[in-house]
Amino acid sequence: MLHLMSRTQWVLVGLFVLLTSLPASAGERIWDSELRRYLTEDEMNHAEVFMSEDDAVKVMLPKSQQVRKEVLRLTPSQKELIEQRIGWKFPEEAFEVYIGETGGKIDGYAMVHNTIGKHKHMTYMVGVDSKGECTDVELLVFREAKGSEVGRKRFNSQYEGKTVSDPIRINKDIINLSGATMSVRSLNAGVKRVLVLVDEFYLKPQGLGSDQVAARKSDKGFFGALFGN
Repeated sequence: MLHLMSRTQWVLVGLFVLLTSLPASAGERIWDSELRRYLTEDEMNHAEVFMSEDDAVKVMLPKSQQVRKEVLRLTPSQKELIEQRIGWKFPEEAFEVYIGETGGKIDGYAMVHNTIGKHKHMTYMVGVDSKGECTDVELLVFREAKGSEVGRKRFNSQYEGKTVSDPIRINKDIINLSGATMSVRSLNAGVKRVLVLVDEFYLKPQGLGSDQVAARKSDKGFFGALFGN
């Protein structure tokens, strides 16, 4: 009988009525300010696969005799340090890193990252050599209806040779793509983050970090000025 129902039961009934009265797509609709309309279901579910992760590793580390994979986990203080260096915050606390080695020496690193484009995340891999220079960027999965041009080599070849010292920003050292500005900005941020992570956690422990190299060059320049070559 209704009058015998407990307070908890009444709360559960009320919650059920509330949830079942909401439209099924209430939490799924995405407004596109550029198009000035909600995205269609096809646009929301769009996912274009360019390359598998395994294939991307082979592209990034083609000459390595062996490739090992490890997880880089950041402490809160380490995460804060990386955020300060790149100038923006991110939610991830761990990253998977592929390390290529030949004859006991490190050839380079490769990391898979996900950063949001206009509405959804895109997945890509960034390669970095043993000195901290970006060697390649490969788009793995693109989930937006527009902007997949960032996966074309004629665009992402701009990242090759970039280091933590480069701005990696539109109208600075990266040429924008019309109609794909958000994707370009997202990729810029991701490449910068990979370069900083590799610099901080892999190069610095070897004495090869950007600040360490800069300090050695400065010292060499100073003594060179005093004593010549």
